Amino acid sequence: MKRYVILLALVALTTTMNAAKKTANPSTRQGVVERIEPTDWFVGMKNPSVQLMVYGRGIRDVADVTTDYPGVSIDSLVRLDSPNYLLVYLNLRDAQPGTMILKFGKKKVSYQLKAREKSGAERHGFTNADVLYMLMPDRFAQGQGHNPQVKGLRTYKEDRTQPSLRHGGDLNGIREHLDYFVDLGVTALWLTPVLENDSPDDANGFSTYHGYATTNYYRVDPRFGSNADYRRLVDEAHQKGLKVVMDMIFNHSGFEHPWTLDPPTKDWVNLPEWLKESGGTSRAEGTSFLQTSYKLTPVMDPYASKVDLRETTEGWFVPTMPDLNQRNPHLMRYLIQNSFWWIETVGIDGIRMDTYPYAFAEGMAQWMKELDEEYPNFNTVGETWVTEPAYTAAWQKDSKLAKENSYLKTVMDFSFFEKLNQAKNEETDAWWNGLNRLYNSFVYDYLYPNPSSVMAFIENHDTDRFLGEGRDTLALKQALALLLTVNRIPQLYYGTEILMNGTKAVTDGNVRKDFPGGFPGDTHNAFTREGRTKAEQQMFQWTSRLLHWRQGNEVITKGRQIQFIPFEGVYVIARQLDGKTVLTVLNGTTKPATMQVQRYAEVIGSAKRVKDVLTGRYFDLSKNLELKPRQSLILQF
Repeated sequence: MKRYVILLALVALTTTMNAAKKTANPSTRQGVVERIEPTDWFVGMKNPSVQLMVYGRGIRDVADVTTDYPGVSIDSLVRLDSPNYLLVYLNLRDAQPGTMILKFGKKKVSYQLKAREKSGAERHGFTNADVLYMLMPDRFAQGQGHNPQVKGLRTYKEDRTQPSLRHGGDLNGIREHLDYFVDLGVTALWLTPVLENDSPDDANGFSTYHGYATTNYYRVDPRFGSNADYRRLVDEAHQKGLKVVMDMIFNHSGFEHPWTLDPPTKDWVNLPEWLKESGGTSRAEGTSFLQTSYKLTPVMDPYASKVDLRETTEGWFVPTMPDLNQRNPHLMRYLIQNSFWWIETVGIDGIRMDTYPYAFAEGMAQWMKELDEEYPNFNTVGETWVTEPAYTAAWQKDSKLAKENSYLKTVMDFSFFEKLNQAKNEETDAWWNGLNRLYNSFVYDYLYPNPSSVMAFIENHDTDRFLGEGRDTLALKQALALLLTVNRIPQLYYGTEILMNGTKAVTDGNVRKDFPGGFPGDTHNAFTREGRTKAEQQMFQWTSRLLHWRQGNEVITKGRQIQFIPFEGVYVIARQLDGKTVLTVLNGTTKPATMQVQRYAEVIGSAKRVKDVLTGRYFDLSKNLELKPRQSLILQF
């Protein structure tokens, strides 16, 4: 009998313990809040409304949501298709900072309302006075205390011998080398995406080290560090006079985002029938799968067919990246708020928006308009990968070429990139080849509402390196001399200043190599003068001299631009302001050439002895200048 009683007691204890475990497991609790996004919010915004995306098993059907926090009212509850999401729209018009208690039925949840560190107008973005330095966190540098295997993430490994796997760079590695950027002379850092990309390495040896498959919009990828590490990087960059630009993606998410397995609404992603067919678990193409054509022209084409337009805007970028539907107002509100949250939380100085025209234009314009209203001095650049100036110009804010205003302040100059990379392999003739291509691209600047807010570059993470597999420093110097003196916002790609090269012939990873000296065990350290090779030091010194000269140089950032048709192989562009002149002179041939000085009298005036910024040498403009093959001069007077 005693044994029986003991046995019953043990059974009862076991049952109680199992019940407790079951209760403690959020996945089995109905109507309990598991997370809220945004994780916190700010009072004092121009738009007092905020959407809270509440997630929890069965949370949609909670009877009511209330709060008695002073100055806060609940405008509406939106019960979505999935039972595991509930949208709560709050009005914070009269709210003060503090901890708000939200009641979901009888269950209470704390939510933090924070004070803003500065007003929206006090947030200043990048301009043409800046030079952006683009880098990939995974490939730049590894900080002290790096963890090569973060627990809680899907299967991955760091292997620097494999160009398409993770290499182990992180935010602290970038922060520990901030003085390098100051020494070089750039003024802003553009980091490819830093948010969580919790996708497993695939069978072909590829990972999402690049960052363009977001699985959590409110969390820095723990392989790079924490949200606090990101904030520390931005703070210390600001202390050294450097801005930080955040790479964002509204067009698509990562396949492992919770939205894939459990979409909040039936139309949360484009082509939801394929998502349903895959069960949210298969990353292979299904019968309903539609991949984008990657052709962006239908978005602007007045004669575009419906099938072409649908492939561009609704087709998935790749099977592993579900295409988000920006026509869904609740999704768009989520994304808009997310960009505001990172500005307020971390203090970023700008946004680069990936795959801009692939998303629905109306939703993106709404985002840009609201961003500009809240942060009038902020800046966003959109990736608009078409090489015709008319197409690019139509995407810029206030363009008369577009049916609707995009409100996008800065666009990327793919025409400049394409024409320059063609010209480097050609002789500049009397008509179309060589540097004529650049001249013929700039003549269309009248299409841009604001040419000073167009971002130019010679290479990036999606292109071959400018040097290809070679090290033609004459061509590179010519490209940089042009990039850093014309009426554009210039963007450099990491390692250009030390002659990093490579092509995409085999894999993208070959144009995304590790910066030498950024990782433990590196015997080659290009972060220091002593660690660079002679050729690397010469290129670094040349580039640094030009970059420091450009800083604060209003002739370059505000001056009038005058260009001359390439003549006898020589291309000349002038910048003029308040009686000061800068002449960029390029010999676009592989032979000696002569600059006929008299031809440029209208910008030279009475100037005689002038200094070359690049070398410190002086030249006499009272007579013709003899130029060496592919020589570059930047003359100021």
